[in-house]
Amino acid sequence: MSPEAANKLPYTREDLVSGQEVRWCPGCGDYSILATMQRTLAKFDLPKEKYVFISGIGCSSRFPYYMNTYGFHSIHGRAPTIATGLRCVNPELSIWVITGDGDGLSIGGNHLMHSMRRNINFNILLVNNQIYGLTKGQYSPTSPIGKITKSTPQGSIDYPINALCIAIASEATFIARTLDSIPAHMGSVLERAMKHKGVSFVEIYQNCNIFNDKAYEPITGREARDDRMVLLEHGKPLVFGKGRSKAIRLKGLRLEAVDYKEGMDTKELLIHNEQDPEPTYAYLLTQMEYPEMPVPFGIFREIVKPTYDEMLNMQVQEAIKKRGKGDLKELIYGTDTWTVK
Repeated sequence: MSPEAANKLPYTREDLVSGQEVRWCPGCGDYSILATMQRTLAKFDLPKEKYVFISGIGCSSRFPYYMNTYGFHSIHGRAPTIATGLRCVNPELSIWVITGDGDGLSIGGNHLMHSMRRNINFNILLVNNQIYGLTKGQYSPTSPIGKITKSTPQGSIDYPINALCIAIASEATFIARTLDSIPAHMGSVLERAMKHKGVSFVEIYQNCNIFNDKAYEPITGREARDDRMVLLEHGKPLVFGKGRSKAIRLKGLRLEAVDYKEGMDTKELLIHNEQDPEPTYAYLLTQMEYPEMPVPFGIFREIVKPTYDEMLNMQVQEAIKKRGKGDLKELIYGTDTWTVK
């Protein structure tokens, strides 16, 4: 760390604001995500030059321009690939992949899945507004069935992808969901993701007020959220509703909502365990969907597992010990060559 950087820490949010003009539509949920990210990173004792934001294509992928850090606005769906290479050569960086439901779950789905499977030590934020915003309103992989858009004038017949199910199936070691309209909740989730060692996957419900306005209003709107959102707290029952009058219990292999009163016996209720080594419980939570059930927000899963980049560097160091550092010219002009006439 340079003496100048050391003297500057800790940062304020303003220190992480770039000089670029922010070019999102007025009222876009991305403004809240950007501001929350800047406030969150200002809490950590890490110099700005140690942060890297890598994005693909989409509205949210303009993120690197607006962070006063290093960044890379890459090509469609390939941000996890570039982040993988960067992580493997520089273990000191804090790397954030910014993607969307179109960029990350469509053309980039394969790259996203394998970065989580490998447990590479970086953070993935998937901004989910259930629409293609940058290209002006086509349906996306997370758009609900029946959604009428410019590319589905008679309604979508695609079954939507559940982003958290992809993360669980890929064995991501940190899985969470938050939303743009409650910055305090989003900030706490981002802070936990920053501290996690391994891949973190955070889905953010975001409102596109131009092409898919109020898509999440039935769940996250001020009048509805008490009854239709449940906030996950490790070691506590899943309680929700006005006056905390409802809770979740496990009946067989299904979850159901039951009446709840403060002080009642919680033996029959579902107690949240984000540290469960088996992914089954986290998967059950992803099946809680509106309108049948309240939608969960918070940390679904956090477990500890060796990271790909650590194991790769261990292999490299072991190979150097056994065979030396090697010589690039010798490798290129070695014995395994041939001449074509």
